Amino acid sequence: MIYLDNAATTLQKPAQVKEAMVEAFENCANSGRGGYGSSLKAAEHVYRARERIATLFGVEDCQQIIFTYNATYALNMAIKGVATRGSCIISGYEHNSVVRPLAQLRKNGISCYVARGRLFDREDMIKKFTSQLKRNTKLAVMTHVSNVFGYILPIREIDEICYKKGIKLIVDASQSAGSVPLKMSELRACVCICAPGHKGLYGPQGTGILVCKNGEELKTIIEGGTGSMSSEMSQPDFMPDRLESGTQNIPGIAGLSEGVNYVNNVGVEKIGKHEKKLISYLAKELCKCKSVKVYAATDENLQGGVLSFGSDMLSADEIANKLSEFDIAVRSGLHCSPVAHETVGTQGGTVRVSVSNFTTENDILFFLEKIKKILSEK
Repeated sequence: MIYLDNAATTLQKPAQVKEAMVEAFENCANSGRGGYGSSLKAAEHVYRARERIATLFGVEDCQQIIFTYNATYALNMAIKGVATRGSCIISGYEHNSVVRPLAQLRKNGISCYVARGRLFDREDMIKKFTSQLKRNTKLAVMTHVSNVFGYILPIREIDEICYKKGIKLIVDASQSAGSVPLKMSELRACVCICAPGHKGLYGPQGTGILVCKNGEELKTIIEGGTGSMSSEMSQPDFMPDRLESGTQNIPGIAGLSEGVNYVNNVGVEKIGKHEKKLISYLAKELCKCKSVKVYAATDENLQGGVLSFGSDMLSADEIANKLSEFDIAVRSGLHCSPVAHETVGTQGGTVRVSVSNFTTENDILFFLEKIKKILSEK
């Protein structure tokens, strides 16, 4: 199979990810629940994973790394843990994992405003963001890379604006973690970075990360057993116990640890360069096809490993279904981000191609051969 749906999850993982999961499954018990060998071994996996993730995201205290089930869970924890009053501002490229929690918070009187900057126009994004700021804006939530178009948003500039205005920033790194550099230590207003384990970090499904600057300041939305302060009725006030309750996914964390280790060893910049090269070539070749609309940046530094396109000859679903007949996996539709389609004007959805460090030039060539065949037959 030619797998080009890495924005949903990376199917091809480093071999050591599976090996670590099997080893943890066979040898690890509950972390922090006992002084015996299998419990201590689980704790070692967890701590090692925190250290590797802290290195990736430039975090000094690895105890500020929280393990979740996915990025959606992390975003809910961050948004609901920070948003207590005032209004919030988001970009016009957000995933439903941001939009829906904020819609829920409207019931608590927290309003939300959308900055709909033009696609691949960083200056316009900054301008629209600034124009949507209100006197009571307390929080901004911004995706680092659009999961629909691969657009790399101006996070550093937005962070600086937020810092000067006293606004807290939450970054959704679902499509950037592992391929676009992002360091908590280099951001001043950012209080949380949320990321999935199963995408660009090459971990298993059911893993996610909440990276905090000061997690002790977040409201908790889940309380329970932590293995610490068990005689107390209230949740511990220190990290990571404050935001981590219940039994952890030790095999998943062990696998994620090896996925992050792979990214750290190869290098985020190198992985990103590989993905951009493939997407840039794919966009150039698709633009040669008649009746195809390609949503690509003229400057490859503005686009990550995701590309959307459409055709007036076939719907996005029809194209994806025909590609699957050639055993090519892509995604069609709204990609859980209707706000992004409203911003760009692609309400009918797009065909999305997304690559990873395991995608080859031959994969792209095979894809191009078949998509041209599909369009020519139509």
